[in-house]
Amino acid sequence: MTTNATQAQNATVSFAGQPDAANGLALVRMTIGAMFVWVFFENLGKGGYTPAGYAGVINYYIKASHSPAAWKWVMGLMASHAAMVAPMQAMTEISLGVLLVIGLLTRPAAFVAFLFLGSLWISEWGTSWIWELLVPVVASLGLAVGRAGRTWGIDALLARRRPITKRRPLAVCLPISLPISSLRSSLSTAIRLTEHRISPERWARKSSWSLAEDTGALV
Repeated sequence: MTTNATQAQNATVSFAGQPDAANGLALVRMTIGAMFVWVFFENLGKGGYTPAGYAGVINYYIKASHSPAAWKWVMGLMASHAAMVAPMQAMTEISLGVLLVIGLLTRPAAFVAFLFLGSLWISEWGTSWIWELLVPVVASLGLAVGRAGRTWGIDALLARRRPITKRRPLAVCLPISLPISSLRSSLSTAIRLTEHRISPERWARKSSWSLAEDTGALV
C-alpha cells in the first residue's frame, strides 16, 4: 500500500514538473533565436555581409585564432568566395533565428544552429573567452534533443493537428520482410533438395510450410 502511494506521488510530481521544464526549454529556444536575429541585423548594419566586410572578418580569424590548420584552410576558401558565402550565412542566421523564435521545425533548426555555432566557436578559438560561444552551442544541442517547439511554438499546433499514432514495428516492415523470407525459405529448401534428392512434390510442400512459419514469426 505504501509502495503504491509513493509511486502515485512520484508520478504526480513528475507530471506537475513537466510544464515548468517545457516552459524553461521554450525560453532558452526563444533566447537563442533572438540572439540569431540580433546578430543578423548587427552584422547587416556593420556591412558584415558584404564581400569585403565578410572577407575581412574571416581573414582576421585566420591570422589571430588558434584554430587547426585544416579549419583555417576552410576559412581561407570561404574568404576567397565571400561574394557567395556571405549572403548564405546571412540567410542562415536570420532563418534560424525566426524558426527558433516562432518554434517551427525546432529540432532540425536547433541542430543546424548547433553545427553553425560550433563552427563559429572553432573559428574564434583563442580570440575571445572560450565560454562566450560554447554556452549557446550546448544550449542549441539541448534544444535539438528536447521538444522545445511543443511549448509557445507552432510545432505544438502542428502536433495537435497531426498526433503521432502508435504502430507495430514489424507491421511497417512486413511488405519488405515477406519477400525476403520467401526467398530465404526457397534457397534453404533448394539446398536440402540438392543434398537429400527430395522429390519436387515434397519440396513444394516444404516450401509452403517454411513460408507459413516465417510469416507467423513476423506477425
